[in-house]
Amino acid sequence: MTLPLLSQIVLACLLGGVLSVGAAALVMFGLPKRWLALTVSFSTGLLLATATLHLLPEALESGLTPHEVFPLLLAGILGFFALEKFALWRHVHAGTGELDAHQNDHECADHTHSHHHMQNMEGETLLILIGDSFHNFTDGLLIAAAFLADPLLGWSTTAAIIAHEVPQEAGDFAILLAAGWKRGRALFWNGVSSLTAVLGGIIGYFALDGARDWVPVIITIAAASFLYIAVADLMPRLKRDHSSIGWHGVLLLAGIAFVAFGSAHSH
Repeated sequence: MTLPLLSQIVLACLLGGVLSVGAAALVMFGLPKRWLALTVSFSTGLLLATATLHLLPEALESGLTPHEVFPLLLAGILGFFALEKFALWRHVHAGTGELDAHQNDHECADHTHSHHHMQNMEGETLLILIGDSFHNFTDGLLIAAAFLADPLLGWSTTAAIIAHEVPQEAGDFAILLAAGWKRGRALFWNGVSSLTAVLGGIIGYFALDGARDWVPVIITIAAASFLYIAVADLMPRLKRDHSSIGWHGVLLLAGIAFVAFGSAHSH
């Protein structure tokens, strides 16, 4: 029995939040940091392939012309760059070295420099959580738009969102821990901020269901988001990490193959 569309959207948003926060917590609280670095490769493949093989073709098939889709795509990429510059969109993923640096600062808090660093970071934690809540709310809107276009597209979009959320959530954990937060507190508030995706999904369902003409527009903006994250944030990390070049290539191709296989069965 197929779940109603709204139930699928809510379930996808819940899974996205729970799995991404849970996986990030496991990485930060005990699993090897190289696992986090390797997820970046798979995430990059998922994001690039989902944007180019799923979302953009769906937007074109939904009625938008290429002369409408590609200017909107360009505007979306530039818009996400501007939002990130003004700290309203937190898709800047801390690199493995940066995560270790934050943890070292936390562990060496008795030193004057690190203590001063921690005090400065305490003022950033509220902005981090607000930014994450806004970001997750937007992810919920994107998931709703994808499901309204095609449930299979919705689930593939959810998978891509989960994949790129893991390194972001891990970076957030590192900053909160470096600011002096206990693990339980950091996990709780990251989990709360992830629930805004459910609100975004519900609002997106009711708002976009009554205005289907906007669905391909939102899908194009989602593609712009995925391309921006992959090209501006994730791929530079892969270029800097020379520790597991072979695995990075394999996992990047695996992410692309995962989406391509799903695309072959979505129509």
